[in-house]
Amino acid sequence: MTKPIRKSPYQMIGGEAGVEQLVKTFYDIVESDPMGASLMAMHNQGHGLAHAREALFEFLSGFLGGPQLYLERHRHSNVRVMHAHLAIGAAERDSWLNCMDRALTGVNADPETHRLLMKHFSRVAEALRTLA
Repeated sequence: MTKPIRKSPYQMIGGEAGVEQLVKTFYDIVESDPMGASLMAMHNQGHGLAHAREALFEFLSGFLGGPQLYLERHRHSNVRVMHAHLAIGAAERDSWLNCMDRALTGVNADPETHRLLMKHFSRVAEALRTLA
């Protein structure tokens, strides 16, 4: 009997187009909703939102099991290194997760994909906290 082939999270979200739409929806929420204000401030300390949109697309592509675009461009994909210059506390973590949760709803991710991605995102977001 043949085992069913499991899709990667990248495939589950819709491949390149799905990741692109997720990132667009996420940053549209960040830009327009008061919940994203702390994230906007953090991005404005760095290279700005246009850069962040591109970097998140590249990172998520590889993180979710697709092409390793961020790694190819930057020679690493260590999220702790990427965020080491930022003060990230529970409020920033929760803001990011809230906006991403809403973005997954906005792109109509099926419940299994939504749950799986939020599990992964929650683990990483907690690991990035630099403030108590």
